[in-house]
Amino acid sequence: CRTVGGRLSAGRVQSVALRMVVEREREIENFVKTEYWTVTANVASKLPPAFDARLWRIGEQTVKTGGFDQEIKKNEVLIANEEQASGIVAEAKEQDFVVSEVTTKERKRNPVPPFVTSKLQQEASRKLGFAVKKTMMLAQKLYEGVELGAEGSVGLITYMRTDSTRVSETALNEVRDFIGTQYGANYLPEKAVHYRSKKDAQDAHEAIRPTDVSRTPDAVAKYLDKDGLKLYRLIWQRFVASQMNPAIYDQTTIDIEAGRFLFRATGSVLKFDGFLKVYEEGRDEKADDDTDEAARKLPLVAQGEQLKLNSVTPEQHFTEPPPRYTEATLVKALEEKGIGRPSTYAAIMTTIQDREYVERIDSRFHPTALGMTVNDLLVE
Repeated sequence: CRTVGGRLSAGRVQSVALRMVVEREREIENFVKTEYWTVTANVASKLPPAFDARLWRIGEQTVKTGGFDQEIKKNEVLIANEEQASGIVAEAKEQDFVVSEVTTKERKRNPVPPFVTSKLQQEASRKLGFAVKKTMMLAQKLYEGVELGAEGSVGLITYMRTDSTRVSETALNEVRDFIGTQYGANYLPEKAVHYRSKKDAQDAHEAIRPTDVSRTPDAVAKYLDKDGLKLYRLIWQRFVASQMNPAIYDQTTIDIEAGRFLFRATGSVLKFDGFLKVYEEGRDEKADDDTDEAARKLPLVAQGEQLKLNSVTPEQHFTEPPPRYTEATLVKALEEKGIGRPSTYAAIMTTIQDREYVERIDSRFHPTALGMTVNDLLVE
């Protein structure tokens, strides 16, 4: 590597992580934005509240929004410019808006397994803003032992380098007793929940969990520093939630016909919170079908009911390039490709930054000129 200068090196795993960051950067540089429009009608039924419905179909064709990496299919239509959008708005305003179908389905949302190393790193990055290295240092302290007053030094969590979701029967019995007592029988599944580990997981260690579930975060708060407590709370909540009943929603979809247009509104109501009483998993990026839409409250409407049209609004959007990696999403991508082990993720993140191959700006990885040069040499 003398041609690049200095004493540089690139480990077999770090070089893959670097390549992923560089390739993502080039994808962003070469990305061509596509313009598209959405059309939303605000309507009111006999009962409040008024609600928004998005233009879903024109004739037999579904309106395409976002994600244009694949070509537009025969049964899809793209509203590509303002002129098209304005034409649709003008035509829609002349139509009667009539409820054509109402469907309500019960939807279950299951809890997630207790933490393995990579998932702990991702979630601590998403929810707490911790770098992977910091998460592992804090977890090491919780594992090695914390002075709990008269009890002396106690290890609060099981071993933190693991890719297994296995939990011992003793721990399962303890957490089930705890859930039954603390939250009530309706939160407790009939049998303990067993999660399957990944195919290539080395099952030597259990999942990351509190060594004693009765040591709640509040009970140990006075013995831990602020960040240690945050991480312990995350591990404790995730473990308890993993053995609770699913959350149950009623999801309603209202289809509204307006001439050749079909508008659709979706909303859901939480009927039973289940494991969400304790824990909800973080998300990397906002999804296209933004969750706000799903969480909306919709009024009771009947099939054939005519709705009052308040407004029809066009809105311009542009497709977005794929986002740059954060520590959480890079760990996730490496794990999905089967690169690295639980013990190596922290070192990978540290090394590519220490060698100045990448830099973190607003918590996202940008490759440096040096990083790009090293990567291109290696690829060659």
